[in-house]
Amino acid sequence: MSPRTNESAPDGDAGERSAATTEPDPAPPIRVATDSPGRSAARARAAAAGRTTRAHAPSTPEDTTVAAEGTVVDGENERNSAENDKDAGGEEHPADAADRGERRTVSGETGAGDGQTAAGDEQADAGDEQTVASDERADAGHERVTAVRRVSASSRRWRTVQFAACAASLAVALTAGAVVVGAVRSGSGATVAAAPSGVSPQLLASGDLDTSITALQAHLRAQPKDFGGWATLGLAYVEQARTKGDPSRYPQAQQALDRSLKLRPGNEPALAGRAALAAARHDFAGALSHADTVLEENPYSERALCSRIDALVELGRYTEASKAADLADSRRPGVPVFTRYAYVHELRGDVKTARRVLEQALGTATSRGDISYVASALGQLAWNQGEYTDALTYYARALAADDTYLPALEGRARAQAARGDDAAAIKGMEQVVERYPLPQPLVELGELYEARGNPGDTRKAHDQYTLVDAWIALAHSYGVDADLDTALAAADHGDRGAALKAARDEWARRHTVHTADALAWALHVNGRDAEALPYARRATATGYRNASFLYHRGMIERATGHGKEARASLKAALGLNPGFSPLGARAARKALEDDK
Repeated sequence: MSPRTNESAPDGDAGERSAATTEPDPAPPIRVATDSPGRSAARARAAAAGRTTRAHAPSTPEDTTVAAEGTVVDGENERNSAENDKDAGGEEHPADAADRGERRTVSGETGAGDGQTAAGDEQADAGDEQTVASDERADAGHERVTAVRRVSASSRRWRTVQFAACAASLAVALTAGAVVVGAVRSGSGATVAAAPSGVSPQLLASGDLDTSITALQAHLRAQPKDFGGWATLGLAYVEQARTKGDPSRYPQAQQALDRSLKLRPGNEPALAGRAALAAARHDFAGALSHADTVLEENPYSERALCSRIDALVELGRYTEASKAADLADSRRPGVPVFTRYAYVHELRGDVKTARRVLEQALGTATSRGDISYVASALGQLAWNQGEYTDALTYYARALAADDTYLPALEGRARAQAARGDDAAAIKGMEQVVERYPLPQPLVELGELYEARGNPGDTRKAHDQYTLVDAWIALAHSYGVDADLDTALAAADHGDRGAALKAARDEWARRHTVHTADALAWALHVNGRDAEALPYARRATATGYRNASFLYHRGMIERATGHGKEARASLKAALGLNPGFSPLGARAARKALEDDK
C-alpha cells in the first residue's frame, strides 16, 4: 500500500464542517494457512534449534500481564460457560477463542470441533500438535511481545546467526499473537468493565485499542447475540493488525464479521467492516465492491465512504478517488474523511490544500488515536517538502498524544537524519525495529548505518537487510502479498531478479504511482533502462511531490542518455527534500558532480 493509506485514519465522529468549503489526508493480505499457527511456530523453532540458542529476554511487566491468558478454561468454568461458548451451529465464539488462546481458520475450523476442552481436541490431532500446544501454553503469554523486540535487538549484535534462525524468531513473533489471540492489556492494569449493550464503534476511538478490545470481548461473552458488537470487534482487529504489525488478527476479524452477518444478515457495520478488511489484505477490488454494496443501502455510511476512497487510491484510479473524496466530504465531513481528502490532493500535487485540510482535521481531532494519526500525517507531509523543523514539531505533537505511535517514532528518526543528527536518528530507528521489525524501517536503519560508515556498520546494515529478507519469506509463507515490500527492498539491497518479478506482479494488480516507481527502479537496477523510463515518468505524472521518485527518474534518464532531463530531475529531488534518503541523496549529488 502507499505510505499514507497504509496508515489508514481511524474512524471517528463526523465533523461539522466540510473539508472543501472550510479550512481543512500495503501488511498485508493474508490467506488461510495450510498449517496451524502452532505448527508453524514449532517448526520454525525446531529449524532454529540446531543452529543457535536464543537468549530469552527477562520478562517485563508488559510481558507478564498476559502470561496467564493463554491457558485453557477448565472444569466448572468450562461447563458453566458452555452456552456462551457455542453459537447455534456449535461454533465457538471468536471472543472466547481469543481469551482461551485458541486459533481457528477463517472457515471456522476448531480442531476436533466437538465442544470438548482444548486438551481433548489436541489429543485427537497429530502427536506433533500436542507438543506444540504444551510448548505454546508455557510461553505464549510473553513470547509475542519479547520475540519482536528480541529478534531486532539481536540483529545488531549477532554475527554468525544464520537466516533460518532469524526467520524462526520472526515466525514466533507473528504466530504467538495467533496463539494468545486477544491477550491484550488495559494499559493501567485496572480491571476493564464490560461494554454496555449495543456497543458503539466510537469505543475504538478512546485512545487505547487494546482496552477497547478487552471490553468488547467481555461484552460479547455476556451478550453473544449482539451483531453490532461483533462487527465492531472485527473492525478493532483490523485496526490492531495495522497498528501492531500482526497479520494474525485478520482471520480473527473475518470470524467476528462473519459472526455478525450470521446473526443479522446484511447489517451495515459488518459489510462496511468487510470492505475495511479487504483493503487491509490488499484486495482493493473487493474493498471497492463491498463499499459500493453498503453505499447502495446507506449513502451516508462513513466507513464505506472512506473505504471507497482508499480502494480507488490504491487501484490508481485517482480521478475517481478525487470525486469520491468530494462526495464523502459533502456527506460526512470529519477526521476520517478529511485525512483521505488531503491525501488525494497530495497525490495530485496540491500540497497547499492537503496541509490546510490536515490542519483542520487536527483541530477537530479529540481522541488520542486521531491526534497521533493526523499529526503524523502532517509531519510526513512536511518532511516530503524538506521542512524538517515543522516535521519534528508535528511528530512531537503526535507522540505527546501517544508516545508509542510507530509512524511518529519512525518519522521523527527520519527527520532527525535529514537534519544531520545521525546519532539520534539511529537510536530512534533502532527503537522502532526492536518493536516492529518491518521492511521499511529495517531498510532505513540499514542505510543509516551504511551512511555513517563506522567500523562494523557495514555488517550491521547487512543484518537489517537479512532481517527484511526473513520477514518477506515468512510473510509469503502465510500467504501475505509482500510484493511491493520485496521490490523496494530487494532492488537496492537484495536479489535484483526477485525485485523485478515482485514489481511486475504488483503492477499487474494495480497501477499506482508507487507501483510505477517500484517497477521503474527494479527495471533500472536490472539494466533495462529503456523499459524503465516510461514507468518512471508515469510515477511523477500526477504532480505528486516525492523526492525519491524524482531521484529514480533522474538516474534512469541519465542511464538512457537524457542528460538535460536527468540533471533537472536530480536537482528537483535535492531541492525538494535534500535528505530524502541517506544513500540516495548522496548518489544524486555524486551524479550531478560527475556530469558537470
